[in-house]
Amino acid sequence: MSAREEILQGRTSLGIELGSTRIKACLVGEDPNEVLATGGFDWENRLVGGLWSYPLEDVWSGVQAAVGALLEKIEAQYSVRPTTFGAIGVSAMMHGYLAFDSRGELLVPFRTWRNTNTGAATAELTELFGVNIPHRWSIAHLHQAVLDGEAHVAELGFMTTLAGYVHWRLTGRKVIGVGDASGMFPIAAGTFDEGMVAAYDARAAGSVLAAPLREILPEVLLAGQDAGTLTAEGAALLDPSGSLQPGIPLCAPEGDAGTGMVATNSVAPRTGNVSVGTSIFAMVVLERPFTAVHHEIDLVTTPAGDAVAMVHCNNGASEVAEWVSMFAQFARLLGNETPTGALYDTLFEEALHGDPDAGGFFAYNHLAGEPIAGTAEGRPLFVRTPESRFTLANVMRSHLYGMYATLALGMRVLAGEGVALDQMFAHGGVFRTPIVAQRFLAAALDAPVAVGHSASEGGAWGIAVLASYLAHAPRMPLGQYLNERIFANETLDVLAPEPEDVHGFAAHLARYEDGLALQRAAVAALPSTTTPQE
Repeated sequence: MSAREEILQGRTSLGIELGSTRIKACLVGEDPNEVLATGGFDWENRLVGGLWSYPLEDVWSGVQAAVGALLEKIEAQYSVRPTTFGAIGVSAMMHGYLAFDSRGELLVPFRTWRNTNTGAATAELTELFGVNIPHRWSIAHLHQAVLDGEAHVAELGFMTTLAGYVHWRLTGRKVIGVGDASGMFPIAAGTFDEGMVAAYDARAAGSVLAAPLREILPEVLLAGQDAGTLTAEGAALLDPSGSLQPGIPLCAPEGDAGTGMVATNSVAPRTGNVSVGTSIFAMVVLERPFTAVHHEIDLVTTPAGDAVAMVHCNNGASEVAEWVSMFAQFARLLGNETPTGALYDTLFEEALHGDPDAGGFFAYNHLAGEPIAGTAEGRPLFVRTPESRFTLANVMRSHLYGMYATLALGMRVLAGEGVALDQMFAHGGVFRTPIVAQRFLAAALDAPVAVGHSASEGGAWGIAVLASYLAHAPRMPLGQYLNERIFANETLDVLAPEPEDVHGFAAHLARYEDGLALQRAAVAALPSTTTPQE
């Protein structure tokens, strides 16, 4: 069957991902390895009342722009405008807090994963539950609002994640995939841990929180379970032109961690993946429970509900992008309009010529607070000692090392728990330049790193695969579907760590860790000058 016939007959799957800087739409064919079209829309978070947020108006204008661009590409390439798809899936940044009253009205601006104002709540909940509750989790945001006596808590009727919200508006169903749910509240046996829910209700008794927690949380679904169909209102939200018809089935909405696991076939024990974007996080599927509580590690799940250790860092590749942008400005001053991709390639490849320890340079990429580093706010720093070798290669290597440094600190905890890895799969835009970011990640983890051809499509493709899985779920588990139908013929580029890089990164990390005192001093000495937008 030709791609045009697949589109006409609705034998396709649409994946929509709301990332931290870009909303992407990805349409795949009956074979999900065949990407038929993509569309995108750039957006940025902003400070609202001192907290990081995105307006919900931007959610829908961005989704419509991304889907609209995809539909236009399909029309141009295949001379047909789709009226239906085989299935749709929605993915988005995990964690955060979207709070609604009983009428479905938003109570406070969306509070994203990037906010770290929940320290008192995380400490109290970690002690209450006996598991680590990170700053980003939805329950931490809710409990901090309870502790602060925020007026809106008394009206709270429903809370969800960004993916859960979009799915709700498209289908009318208040559901969430188990992987995304595991960033809201601890999971047991494929749903929210009922014992911990009861413990929280007991702790919140007498507070301004009016409803029991279980009434506020969405329903949890595993990959492949029925998550509803597109309503007429939802179809109009996706495609205001009116071409798209209701009735299309949707898979459970998932977080970017879950779609990253799917996109890299990392859903079985001893597999893991690293996602590099505005934030950076590693996911490792566990063979056994932990022996202790570790504040550096989140315990989440795969989209099928298996236990996963997550090392999440709030700061990823954004600072690297700022430096590349500065070099682009310099190139323009010289009359050289270099394409962005070529500029990344040139600067990244130059980093390969740097000293193994980056020559005494240290790049702290903390635009936001970093719990692993013990900072509540971000202060990017670029530091060197007088004897540092000031070369472009060392500057760039230090920025790429700095991108992975806090991740490496968290991964040390996993090593201490005896967590073993066969290899790590990596995805994100930094891997579009071959070898460089992959090689330095292998050095940081001291483990082989694999990059597949789907790496640049990332989570939008991953959620399209989960949407495709809906039709196969009754016959096979998710892991079997990925192995047999998606990755059976996948060619991976695998790099083993180079001993010189491993030793160099380890030496760099030891001094980097000592220098974290500079981060904490900078937060204290340099108040943020950002004016919150109301």
